Amino acid sequence: MRKIVVNNIVSLDGFYADSTGNPLVLNMDGAFDESNLDSINAASTVLLGRESFDGFSAYWPFIADAPAADGPDARRFSQVNRAISRRYNILPKVVVSDGGPIASDNPWVQTTTLLPRGQALDWLRDAKLSSGEDILIFASRRTWNWLLGHDLIDELHLLVSPVSLGTGVRLFDAPVDLELLESRRYDRSSNVQLRYRVCRRWP
Repeated sequence: MRKIVVNNIVSLDGFYADSTGNPLVLNMDGAFDESNLDSINAASTVLLGRESFDGFSAYWPFIADAPAADGPDARRFSQVNRAISRRYNILPKVVVSDGGPIASDNPWVQTTTLLPRGQALDWLRDAKLSSGEDILIFASRRTWNWLLGHDLIDELHLLVSPVSLGTGVRLFDAPVDLELLESRRYDRSSNVQLRYRVCRRWP
């Protein structure tokens, strides 16, 4: 049976992004990159909401073979991020959206399936029963909270950033009980990864 796994970064006080919707205020350092690579290497499908897909498909396909850079852009083209790019480019991607077809010139169009929202729950229930590795969700907060509400999320892998925002976009739309499976610290980073199993969603 396959797991549906969410991988997100979150502030210390539980925010997904600041009040403008910008998640880049969180500590997206080398530990963030390592966490993402571990997750995508354990997956055989990536599932995204349309907004996340549009942003990721404009960025990640080109990282693998981009020229090296110095200064502030050096981490962007690290070996870890190049490995994430290569993995993204070959993995099947599923986009939950009623927003129309994927553009024919999108670099991921050949590896992406568009899944209308009305079909998503049944598709995911069937997919969970099939053989294969994890179905991984990056970002896509509205999509995975909706799936969490239908008891379809198995694990949450949350990279806790040492930042308190005070206000912003909450990570969760509704209460949920979680069981801690693993915690991990990274060298030269104040981020901590917490891996949880979803126990119970409260109405």
